[in-house]
Amino acid sequence: MNTRRISVLVLMAASLLPGYFCAVPVAAQSKKVSPVAPRREQVEAIVKEAYEKYKGETRGKNADYIPYLAKVDSKLFGIAIVTTDNQVLTMGDVTYSFSIQSISKVYSLALAMEEQGPEKVLKQIGSEPTGRPFNSPNAVVDMATHSGNGFVNAGAIATVSLISGSTADEKWNKILNFYSKAAGEKLVLIDEVYKSEAATNTGNKALSYLLAKYDRIYADPFESVDVYTKQCSVGVNATQLARMGATLANNGVNPSTGEQVIKVEDVPHILSTMMEAGLYDGSGTWAWNVGLPAKSGVGGGIVAIVPGKGAIAVFAPPLDEAGNSVKAQEVIEYVSQKLNYNLFSPTSVGWK
Repeated sequence: MNTRRISVLVLMAASLLPGYFCAVPVAAQSKKVSPVAPRREQVEAIVKEAYEKYKGETRGKNADYIPYLAKVDSKLFGIAIVTTDNQVLTMGDVTYSFSIQSISKVYSLALAMEEQGPEKVLKQIGSEPTGRPFNSPNAVVDMATHSGNGFVNAGAIATVSLISGSTADEKWNKILNFYSKAAGEKLVLIDEVYKSEAATNTGNKALSYLLAKYDRIYADPFESVDVYTKQCSVGVNATQLARMGATLANNGVNPSTGEQVIKVEDVPHILSTMMEAGLYDGSGTWAWNVGLPAKSGVGGGIVAIVPGKGAIAVFAPPLDEAGNSVKAQEVIEYVSQKLNYNLFSPTSVGWK
């Protein structure tokens, strides 16, 4: 039996085993070899360790202020890594489609910069940590920028208002298409999530009118909130999310499709905002412990970017008090430490 046939049979057998670590061969993915992407065998071993170590974690609880999210199975747990040379490594529940929630803010920010340029986005949205909860009306009142940054709700709604479109539907379709390009696959709205959020988004409507008071929203306030609510309700699985992250790690080029989705010059601005505000009130502790640009969502996902190497996405619904997935934080911190990914550590660039 030849080697190729053996490899195919092994992969077919692996796909039948629940929770088995699935790895797509590099040759089937891309001929380009990254000079800095981690060694495959090492990553596989460490992700297996992390999965086994944390699969029994029971701390945290599902977000319950959005009725749909409260009903998601809290035992779901998936890990996906996509490297800049398009290696795909997965384990666990990586095909389950969950709502992207606040992770969407990363890619709407990228789209706004694509259209308006980073200087205008910085001027009209800002990039300052608020020091307040992500939905704080006090931050809108007190901060000089009012919108704070693109990852708190006020800043995210203002970001959506910057994106061009003659109608709300045109703007929404543009956003969804942009997300799909970053994921390398067509993404869709989870309508039940959208309806659930739209029925309970009074706080975001209030933020939009506060922004209007300070001339910091650039389209109809309630229309902007509605489009923002839809973007948070997009369905994504862990593998798609890791590919969206790897697009940032790969200088804005989707490693699967080869398309330049995000401008090269915009990537550092996006990653810096992820570092300062990507995990809500836990962003400072995350930078201290992990040292990777990342973004979380209350749907249970977190994606972390390792520039030049790839991205890791983890999905597990139970959240801590700040709104970040407990398991996802633990897994990414474990993998980051084992692989010396922390960007603030000289060992991340080979210094011993």
